[in-house]
Amino acid sequence: MKNNVKKMQFVKMHGLGNDYVYVDCFDPVTAEIIAQTELSSLAQQLSDRHFGIGSDGLVLILPSDEADARMRIFNADGSEAQMCGNAIRCVGKYLYESGRCHRTQICIQTLAGLRTLRVHTTEGKVDSAEVNMGKAEVMFDELMINYRPVAFVSVNMGNPHIVLFPQTHVATMSLTPLGPTLERHPHFPEGTNVEFVSVRNPNELDMRVWERGSGETMACGTGACAAAVAAAVLSKTDNAVTVHLRGGDLHIHYDPETREVTMTGPATEAFRGEYIL
Repeated sequence: MKNNVKKMQFVKMHGLGNDYVYVDCFDPVTAEIIAQTELSSLAQQLSDRHFGIGSDGLVLILPSDEADARMRIFNADGSEAQMCGNAIRCVGKYLYESGRCHRTQICIQTLAGLRTLRVHTTEGKVDSAEVNMGKAEVMFDELMINYRPVAFVSVNMGNPHIVLFPQTHVATMSLTPLGPTLERHPHFPEGTNVEFVSVRNPNELDMRVWERGSGETMACGTGACAAAVAAAVLSKTDNAVTVHLRGGDLHIHYDPETREVTMTGPATEAFRGEYIL
């Protein structure tokens, strides 16, 4: 093998099937490789489920002057995201289990700001985490799609979301073409995540998500938060709900006075490997 071949260590982790390739940039060799690599292209290569590792994107775990670590997220299409609720739980899991952080309460810097989480452990291994997702910003809006009005709740969780409550139950409906149409609509210059939600009862929601830059995914942490907030402000549910996604369940609590949202859910390691660039 040629001496100039670069080999990058990675960990594949997921939160309810929302899977990313995680790269530890605390390691100086890896950090140097990442510094010399076009990250958008790398994310697309790694994410390809036929010719790459296969994932919803790439997550870099980096040193931070403001927190225990910094997280950068690149979607499967190469675009950079501000925040990901499922990814941040996995970052917390990695930091604790690798010894990068010895506390169960961890602060992580994101493009959406600082986020704190508390990992829950069993025999030294992290199986879930509770994350303070920050404050939700809510707005009611409507667009004309194919000459028909589409009403939605716009919720910013550090990244943009719109939440729809269709008449058809989300389990049986198709997310196309409406999902990608709304994701790329000119009304949203930076694109948006789109949540389709059905209400089971005052404490449970069913949700499917069309993620900006990745298409339909098994789960979306910030999307589940947005769905819970939208349902609560519309008085469809209580302020504490379980959101059922294709990959499993997330537990969301919304405080209407502070507008702060807390999310609790699992973090799972799938495998580790070495990627040759």
